Amino acid sequence: MKAIIQEAFGAPSEVLRLGDIRVPAIGPNEVLVRVRATAVAKGDWLIAQGLPYIARLSYGIRSPKHQVAGLEFAGVVEKVGAAVTRFTPGDEVVGWGNEALAEYVAVSQDQLLAKPSAIGFDQAAALPVSGFAALQAVRDQGEVTAGDRVLVIGASGGVGSFAVQVAKALGAEVTGVASTRNLELVRRLGADHVVDYTTEGIGDGGRRFDVIIDIAGNRPLAELRRVLEPDGTLVIVGGSGRRATMGFGRTIRAALLSPFVGQRLRALISKPNTVDLETLVEFAEAGQLTAEVGANYPLEQAAAAVDLVGDGPSRGKTVVTIQDNSRISRTDHQIDSSSRRDN
Repeated sequence: MKAIIQEAFGAPSEVLRLGDIRVPAIGPNEVLVRVRATAVAKGDWLIAQGLPYIARLSYGIRSPKHQVAGLEFAGVVEKVGAAVTRFTPGDEVVGWGNEALAEYVAVSQDQLLAKPSAIGFDQAAALPVSGFAALQAVRDQGEVTAGDRVLVIGASGGVGSFAVQVAKALGAEVTGVASTRNLELVRRLGADHVVDYTTEGIGDGGRRFDVIIDIAGNRPLAELRRVLEPDGTLVIVGGSGRRATMGFGRTIRAALLSPFVGQRLRALISKPNTVDLETLVEFAEAGQLTAEVGANYPLEQAAAAVDLVGDGPSRGKTVVTIQDNSRISRTDHQIDSSSRRDN
């Protein structure tokens, strides 16, 4: 099968290549999915680069832990393990798992849900990774409730576009921060107010907020705290900075300061799980959550897609579409289970 192979860390255009590998074998509780679309996000760019350096305990110290790139996908069930009870071949599914930038991916049945019938494979593939981050930042760390005034910084990106919609679904009054060209998108996503960061400050006009979701930013804590209510909550989602820590310094300072001030200063480390994916799917089925696909690439151009999300502020989600490939040949089925990497 075709897959995007990574054997070293570096610029995506240099370390991600299209190659041929064997179709992964599946265990008793696993499902083989014929991938139709894979979304890429800042996390894919960081893994390609091996950044921040402190994260290499997870990615791999000297070389990538996983041979194939990719973290989320939507597709069609090709084959199921003997113990699988929730899916059958032909089911359309959405899920998460390593090595997803390929024609086929093997994952546990617990990492999959039925794809919402109302949305296509591209939009479904965009739900898991950024959706987990947005949902857990807004609902769990931000504890947003109806009537809260919520500021989303980075509102036009993958996580930010979902955060705006999740906050609205929870009944909040949402202000989204984006560049001039993305303001209309943020309005369309449901934001009540928008801030053009190229021409105005987040606190202009005396604006104050109950919850701030700061996504991949680098604003000083003092600036953020000035526009946060005295008993408000700041949630830091990622960050930018030096290659060793990529914003973790600001996160650590927030954690150290939080016990001594009335404001709650929190950081998010999102965790994929089936329950939250169910919530995201329910929002999508109800029309409360839409994946804004800002760019679409074929599999052979996946490195360019990953480069795009790492270049700076993005517009919605970037998706790699995998052409509806033919069924696995008899030769492809003859794979020793030891050739499969863990997911």
